[in-house]
Amino acid sequence: MYCEAFCVAIQGIEGCMVHVEADISDGLPCFSMVGYLASEVREAKERVRISLKNSGYRIPPKKITVNLSPADFRKEGTGYDLAIAASVLGAFGYFPGEYLKNGILIGELSLDGQIKAISGVLPMVYTALERGYSYCVVPMDNLAEAQMVKGIKVIGVSSLAEVVACYQTEPDRWESSSPVSPEVGFREEQLDFKDIRGQAVVKRAVEVAVAGRHNILMVGPPGSGKTMIARRIPGIMPPLSFAEQMEISKIYSVSGLLDEKHPLVTSRPFRSPHHTVPQTALVGGGRYPKPGECSLSSGGVLFLDELPEFQRQTVEVLRQPLEEGYVTVSRLEGSYRYPAKCQLVAAANPCLCGFYPDRKKCTCTSAQIRKYFGRISTPILDRIDICTETIPLEYGDLDCKTTEESSDTIRKRVMDAQKIQWERYQHEPYRYNSQLTVAGIEQYCVMEPQAKEYLQDIFQERSLTARGYHKIIKVARSIADLEQSEQIRYAHVCEAVCYRQLSQSRL
Repeated sequence: MYCEAFCVAIQGIEGCMVHVEADISDGLPCFSMVGYLASEVREAKERVRISLKNSGYRIPPKKITVNLSPADFRKEGTGYDLAIAASVLGAFGYFPGEYLKNGILIGELSLDGQIKAISGVLPMVYTALERGYSYCVVPMDNLAEAQMVKGIKVIGVSSLAEVVACYQTEPDRWESSSPVSPEVGFREEQLDFKDIRGQAVVKRAVEVAVAGRHNILMVGPPGSGKTMIARRIPGIMPPLSFAEQMEISKIYSVSGLLDEKHPLVTSRPFRSPHHTVPQTALVGGGRYPKPGECSLSSGGVLFLDELPEFQRQTVEVLRQPLEEGYVTVSRLEGSYRYPAKCQLVAAANPCLCGFYPDRKKCTCTSAQIRKYFGRISTPILDRIDICTETIPLEYGDLDCKTTEESSDTIRKRVMDAQKIQWERYQHEPYRYNSQLTVAGIEQYCVMEPQAKEYLQDIFQERSLTARGYHKIIKVARSIADLEQSEQIRYAHVCEAVCYRQLSQSRL
């Protein structure tokens, strides 16, 4: 007796179909499983056997062999339990085995036959839709998450008995489970820029950075508003498109951060890891690879507060993700690719005590100041497009009754600038100015003669690297887009150069 079922394995944030085969034959009674299995998958035979018994299904003493294919990659996790149990039941004739061919089964079994939720259901269901399967059987606690994928029938179940009851009829006659009414989505509290007093130069720099998706570094004394400004950046970013919501939600799903009430990420992520974070937690990986902070902040903001306090080798691993927008983790079992399309926002004190250049408060020597900021490597600084300084506020700034610009007002200008970029780059593989290639700069960054001459003088005077030269042009292109100017003018280049002065002076 033979029966087959299907489930999905997760590699990175993408799904891979797994074919589960069960064969019942005469011989010494045993339950064996093959197919390059991790320990938690091998243990499934005990969970399945006891779950079947406690659910009231009698299993005759036969030789049971279960194979999970393809056998060239390692199967991990507990999401295969339900498919294994269904294939065994189908092989024993509890329902027609052909009913299992057009759908996938996902879920972990408890010993009493209940079906538990698992991580990664969203990309699993999405994979089933792409592969042409007609239905998915998922744990009831994962139902809201699975229903985010449209175009496929989703059945929520709580126990093994419910699954068998469903398969007493043809799956074509099934109806999708009633839609679950989740909360608004996985959202962070949106803070408003109108709460920020003063710091007009920094707020302008942040607006330019968001308009072109440029990385930005803010340097200033403690309490000058660096963290407050950073936390409000997601509020001036455009709303997520559905495609972006799905990609980010896949990352959160495989990380186990989605739940029944929040099955979809609907707002821009903001992640702020502590400076003691290890490399694998920042970019992903580990013995069993998982997305890191730069992937969890994809589509949003990765905020590194007190950047010089981070371990230098930890920050260095951000080089490739900042350039390519992806993290590739290689293991013997294969490679895992995670999106990392985040905008880096960093903050730093100007010295160890934090009060330089105010010599009334700062007691650091020149050597200490250079050493402190020197903890940030030149290659990392070179990848930061915009550097700006916050200044200590006066009492008048805090007591001022003037109404500051709200996040909604700034977001409208940002969206107008990004709309120009989307239309300009509609036939290109990139969408934002920060992603421009050298060929793209030559084609889309046309400067007036005065701006070109000024940039040539700056390049020679400051001995810019090629990357630094291109960064200035990209930032100037974003400034021009905010002003809806087709040509990059002298004033745009001057402002872009100002955003590199701090970087150059600290090197």
